[in-house]
Amino acid sequence: MTDQIWKRDEIASPCVKICVVHPGARICTGCYRSIDEIGTWSKMSHEERAAIMQELPERAALLKKRRGGRAARITCS
Repeated sequence: MTDQIWKRDEIASPCVKICVVHPGARICTGCYRSIDEIGTWSKMSHEERAAIMQELPERAALLKKRRGGRAARITCS
């Protein structure tokens, strides 16, 4: 028999303990949530958490764009 008292049916936080807010995108570079979403995560409904979890892969792509490129490497003479 397993202990059912401490089992929860909720979506766990996507936090990976890399808490740095990207200055342009204004989302955490570790979990891709906004500061507001991080702050209210424990109070959100299952549906609200699920909706955010679905958006995270798209947000991750925003931070993986290459910065600089050829123009950033060219120096003025």
